[in-house]
Order: sequence, then C-alpha cells, then structure tokens
Amino acid sequence: MRYDQIIIEPVLTEKTNSMRESEGVVKYTFKVNPRANKLQVMEAVKRLFSVNPVDCNIINVKAKPRQSRTKSGIRSGSTTPWKKAIVTLEKGNKIEIIEGV
Repeated sequence: MRYDQIIIEPVLTEKTNSMRESEGVVKYTFKVNPRANKLQVMEAVKRLFSVNPVDCNIINVKAKPRQSRTKSGIRSGSTTPWKKAIVTLEKGNKIEIIEGV
C-alpha cells in the first residue's frame, strides 16, 4: 500500500482541534484505510508531512443507525464504518498543511 493511500483525510472537529492546540503533547487525527496498521500509519505521517510521530492509537468507528423521512415513508439505513488514527508527534513538530499556516 502506498503512503498516500493509507491516510485518507484529517478529522477536523472541535475535540480534535483542542487536541492539536494543547500545550506540550500535539495530537493529530486522521481517517485512515481500514487495512492499515499502526506502523504503516506512523510511517505514512513521517513520509508525507516530514514530522516525527512518537505514538499512534487506532480506533474502529462503528456504523450508526440513520433514518430519513421521505414522501414514501421512513427509510432506514446506517453510516459507513471507518478507521480513525490519533497520531502523537514529538514536541515542537507541527503539520503545516492542517494548521493552515
């Protein structure tokens, strides 16, 4: 698997922004390929963003049930399950693309 196929997109929410902007330990959250493991994610972050990752935690996000109301009635379904990686960087490292600098 190529490095650009491992990391799909960054997850930008209020919680991830507060993790990124905290003093000391800087953590970034990414949506990653479901077949990727911790070592592959850390190597992809290192190669793509030129930073040194220290740690990586991976979470499988389960599908949530969803319903929508239409003219013909209620349609039931679910969201797609996905894999999330929280990458901790060395002190002083930043990913400039995500920071918007």
